[in-house]
Amino acid sequence: MQYTISTQLGLEIMQFKIEGKDKGSKARVGRLTTDHGEIQTPIFMPVGTAGTVKAVHQRELKDDINAQIILGNTYHLYLRPGLDILQQAGGLHKFNGWDKPILTDSGGYQVYSLSDIRKISEEGATFKSHIDGSKHFFTPEKVMDIQRIIGADIIMAFDECTPYPCEYGYAHKSMEMTHRWLKRCCERFDATEGLYGYSQTLFPIVQGSVYKDLRIQSAEFIAAQGREGNAIGGLSVGEPAEMMYEMTDVVCSILPADKPRYLMGVGTPANLLECIALGVDMFDCVMPTRNARNGMMFTTEGIINIRNKKWENDFSPIDAGLVNFASQSYSKAYVRHLVASGEMLGAQIASIQNLSFYLWLMEQARTKIAEGTFSTWKDMMVKKVSTRL
Repeated sequence: MQYTISTQLGLEIMQFKIEGKDKGSKARVGRLTTDHGEIQTPIFMPVGTAGTVKAVHQRELKDDINAQIILGNTYHLYLRPGLDILQQAGGLHKFNGWDKPILTDSGGYQVYSLSDIRKISEEGATFKSHIDGSKHFFTPEKVMDIQRIIGADIIMAFDECTPYPCEYGYAHKSMEMTHRWLKRCCERFDATEGLYGYSQTLFPIVQGSVYKDLRIQSAEFIAAQGREGNAIGGLSVGEPAEMMYEMTDVVCSILPADKPRYLMGVGTPANLLECIALGVDMFDCVMPTRNARNGMMFTTEGIINIRNKKWENDFSPIDAGLVNFASQSYSKAYVRHLVASGEMLGAQIASIQNLSFYLWLMEQARTKIAEGTFSTWKDMMVKKVSTRL
């Protein structure tokens, strides 16, 4: 099938307004406006790789979890269900029934993770499908077209995510290619428009591995592109947390203060709090849902491994500190029984709990920033949310 991408008509672009700042850190609270609704920042975005947040219904995302935006993934959606189906449906919003904002990752991270079955060149990336072994070729231009068809509100530039550890020479070469790819992404994006009657926004991605001079160079290049938002990639790939914080701090000091900053693929509750203090506005990570399926639950009092025998006869609610159906209606003993029995409901309840906690943590952070008390609260909460119960 041939996809016709029309010329840009100048639809209204995404807006971002900073509404408050913390007194003791670089944390800020803001409001990001898209055609599918507003997003209060700092925000955590549940990951819906293949058009669904695993084990969670869209109604639960809205009513129990209070998600304001979710993610989709270009690589996975391109392979399945495929562009024909998505375009016939009218885009991902119509296909999955989610009427709030969506962000799509460009697939760069997935290409990175397929290191054994992909080849990267100046033109783009050749890879084999993890589903059937078929060969595909992504260029920056094609990735822009694919994301136009998927129809996310915020789309990501095509980049190469370097591994950790990574030699300086490779990181430098990869960063420069990512910058050249970005130029091609911007040219294609600016020459086209969305297909479904609403605007889309392109975020470039800062790379440079864990090398300060490369991160500075990349952040300056990305800032100079003048896009409506910017992302930080290539972190949370195995490097020590302190190194991640150092690189994030360096980049946030360069990226424009009046644009949203998105730290990709991060992370634990403590990671989120520390990076909010450095000036990050947006996060995503598979950890809440992936860990939930393995029996780990994040709560307002600390981390629970629900498989442990100590919860076998604990009939108290999962999390007395959260006010939602899952947290209040089910006991630890019952969820332990479900998980131990391999019942799907166990993964569902744990996923709702973990995502509810992450979104609650973001809501609390916004409140504390607005009050100017975030720094003190953050130091207390980092210890609490990292405690194993």
